[in-house]
Amino acid sequence: MTQAEQACHDLLVRLAGRLPDELLWRLRDWLAAGGHIALGAMLPRELLRHRVGLTDEERELLVAAVAGWGASQRLLDAVLPAHAADEPDVTFRPGADGVDQAALSVLAVVRGHPGAVELRQGWRSDGRHEQRIVLVLGAERPWTLTGTLQRLLRVHGDRTPCVEVLPPHGEPPAYHQAAIIGSAQLWRSTAALVGTTTSWTGGG
Repeated sequence: MTQAEQACHDLLVRLAGRLPDELLWRLRDWLAAGGHIALGAMLPRELLRHRVGLTDEERELLVAAVAGWGASQRLLDAVLPAHAADEPDVTFRPGADGVDQAALSVLAVVRGHPGAVELRQGWRSDGRHEQRIVLVLGAERPWTLTGTLQRLLRVHGDRTPCVEVLPPHGEPPAYHQAAIIGSAQLWRSTAALVGTTTSWTGGG
């Protein structure tokens, strides 16, 4: 694990629901594949293009991630400030169609990934379009797992896979809190700590 890759993963997690899915999955794929130079060039530029502001903590993650990957200091300085991330303007639901082949394939990978303790799935709606959301709690090298699951979901026909691999500690961003509440648990490791997993589900 490198500090820059971890910082970049953490920032890309926070950008869920703030950057378009078709862009975010590609940025995450570059991170998983070691495309650091591409990320250094594109991430600040896309934040500016989509007028996405960053909090002070998120700006620190951005600098820690891409400053050493050739990012333009001029672009980094131009990224807009934000006091807090906006609340998600979408709804989430668990879905009533059962576990399909895509979910079974994701489950097979997550169960074998070091450090993973829980897998959930939900569907996000903006009133016009529904998108599968896969949530994983805990994982070593989470950017690698994210890339693997994204590519797997694309094989199953998901053009803009949304995979959120979250740390097994701390409070998730508002977008992910809503996604967790509106999702269904597909798997939980028997070795998972009760105090860790109940933070996802509000104690249930």
